[in-house]
Amino acid sequence: LKEVLTHAKEKPHLCKLCHKGFTHGSSLKLHMVTHTGEKSHVCEICQKGFIQANKLKRHMLTHTGEKPHVCKLCHKVFTQASTLKKHMFTHTGEKPHLCEICQRGFTQSTHLKSHMLTHTGEKPHVCEICQKGFTQSSHLKSHMMTHTGEKPHVCKLCQKRYAHASALKHHMLTHTGEKPHVCEICQK
Repeated sequence: LKEVLTHAKEKPHLCKLCHKGFTHGSSLKLHMVTHTGEKSHVCEICQKGFIQANKLKRHMLTHTGEKPHVCKLCHKVFTQASTLKKHMFTHTGEKPHLCEICQRGFTQSTHLKSHMLTHTGEKPHVCEICQKGFTQSSHLKSHMMTHTGEKPHVCKLCQKRYAHASALKHHMLTHTGEKPHVCEICQK
């Protein structure tokens, strides 16, 4: 029955709070935690909480440093098999998740979902201080540094601090003398 429901795309288990449908009752039960915020599986080392025990188990690898999954092509190592699988797209060039509007391809479904916001104009991540909206939570997080003054990226050579990694990367050119952008006319 479970397999039939999955292939039929029927979702008889509905969330009473947001009306999202699920094919399995167990999936609805997991979903309900998004409303309650309950994270009953807690890391004893850093106190980070997780909804599922298997997510805590996976998290523990960040503390042990164990990276059991190895890319056979470049020998890069990963803590999770799913991350290795995503990494393999860098070798194959495959982008299986296509935007139906502009045909742009993505290696991950989450990247496609985020991209779709460029077509809708929706900006679900809003700054609580200035109400500026962003399509991605990472962009909001980066924006928040303009309010907090936080500059977590530090030059190891001169200790100058930057809010964004890209600014630090650009700054490093002053130390190396590298000039990555060359004029096509005068070669300077």
